[in-house]
Amino acid sequence: MNSVIYAIESLSIWVGRAFGWCILILTLSVSYEVFVRYVLNAPTVWAFDMMVQMYGALFLMAGPYALAQDTHVRGDVLYRLFPVRVQATLDFVLYILFFFPGMLALFWFGAEIASDSWRYREVSWNSPARIQIYFFKTLIPLAGGLLIIQGIAELLRCWKAMRTGQWLARLHDVRETELALMEDMKKTQEAG
Repeated sequence: MNSVIYAIESLSIWVGRAFGWCILILTLSVSYEVFVRYVLNAPTVWAFDMMVQMYGALFLMAGPYALAQDTHVRGDVLYRLFPVRVQATLDFVLYILFFFPGMLALFWFGAEIASDSWRYREVSWNSPARIQIYFFKTLIPLAGGLLIIQGIAELLRCWKAMRTGQWLARLHDVRETELALMEDMKKTQEAG
């Protein structure tokens, strides 16, 4: 079971890293647009649409990554006080009742939206560049599918925690700077 969980988690991390490059593209395109608009007085017709698509792609494809890293927002005022078995049971039930129906809807209706967009070869209606958006709309069901797959890994993780009373360690990718600094400070204090 651990190998299945880690394989799915690795896929989600890989996708998150791959789409993380959208941040660089987004930053460079915004910088370019600001320069040509305000310094050269020659704005582009494509930059706004490209920025919207990059941000949307990043937002959609970061979902499975964030779920794999357990970084989604959680109201854990009481949750963190519960024993691991209670946490896992609560998570298991909430995944079944809320997460999977929502992700199945995202996948199902996203596939319809993407299919229609491909059939019409949809372009952006609010842009003089009239860029194609059917490629972008394909990411909607893809994100839903990846979230469903990662959700299965989370269910398996909950099942294991309900049985053993311990959470399975996650594959770690990056950490927030504050956490890294706090750990370094703790190690320094322990060392004397």
